[in-house]
Amino acid sequence: MEYFTSDDGMRIAYAVEGEGSPLLLAHGFASTHRVNWVATGWAKTLVDAGYRVIMPDMRGHGQSGKSHEKADYTLSAMAGDLVALLDHLGEPGADLMGYSMGAMVALVAAMEMPERFDRIVAAGVGARLLDPDRDPGPVIEALLTDDPSTVTSKGALLFRIFADQNGQDREALAACFEAVRAPFPVEGLAGIKRPVLVVAGETDVQAGEAAPLAARIPGAKAFTVPRRDHMKTVGDRAYKEAVLGFLGA
Repeated sequence: MEYFTSDDGMRIAYAVEGEGSPLLLAHGFASTHRVNWVATGWAKTLVDAGYRVIMPDMRGHGQSGKSHEKADYTLSAMAGDLVALLDHLGEPGADLMGYSMGAMVALVAAMEMPERFDRIVAAGVGARLLDPDRDPGPVIEALLTDDPSTVTSKGALLFRIFADQNGQDREALAACFEAVRAPFPVEGLAGIKRPVLVVAGETDVQAGEAAPLAARIPGAKAFTVPRRDHMKTVGDRAYKEAVLGFLGA
């Protein structure tokens, strides 16, 4: 891993593989670059396709810096980390793919800093992102409890198990989750001018359907991964093929 310091002083870890056109990858909540992109075969697939793959551990995750303050985890702050990483590497621009939380960050980056990104893939998100009432409480409680056997929400328990499997700082994740579950700036979607592909699994109840979200972004395309939920979509071959087709179009 290599490191740099983002504009607000957060230390960000990152890895780079391959040569060619730069492609920046933003992983999902409670994950890491290695879990989301390396273990799933994504990094190899993209390197073999001729991309220079840039993979940060998002702030609060993996080997990057960790704050326990909600204010440090806005989507804009995390989008700023992506741009700061491009600056650090001397890259004027890149394609950008995010999964779940990373997809939210990617869409905000496309809204706020469109001059730095070419094509955007927002995966693991869908119609649920348009819902202004996304209560973070159950997941925060699951992350902070000393006894996970007391967690009654199945979805929240999955986040807790995933966080523990990845050796995460659960207090940092709780602060992050509260921030990213604030109402998404849906009004900015109509102003995105970059090509966008929205991807969601057919049975992904956390994301919802891809098409309603894509419909809010001018010219965006939607792709549904057959028979896949939120966790199983990540490494799916159909998802990879759809992304390679989109990036190569």
